Amino acid sequence: MNDSSKKDDLDQLDKKIEEFKSKKEENRPKRLKVQNDGWRMVIELVTGMVLGVSLGIALDYIVGSEPIFLIIFSLLGFMAGVKTMVATAKKMNETNN
Repeated sequence: MNDSSKKDDLDQLDKKIEEFKSKKEENRPKRLKVQNDGWRMVIELVTGMVLGVSLGIALDYIVGSEPIFLIIFSLLGFMAGVKTMVATAKKMNETNN
């Protein structure tokens, strides 16, 4: 083999390595984005629940009633969290398509 064929082979190998690296880097942010989107949806649901429970406890304390407001606002917080989570999922689906 002469020097020019070795150089051509090395150039082709370098190109293949660069293509592989670029493909690997392209896939990495997508995976991280999916993980971040999942955590965002979980946080939205938990935030709704925490706000509902805290408002229910506060109203029960102020009014001095049984835990009726806790039950009502827990359910409302859960529904609000699910509604926000579904809206976020729809928005993500639109941006991905």
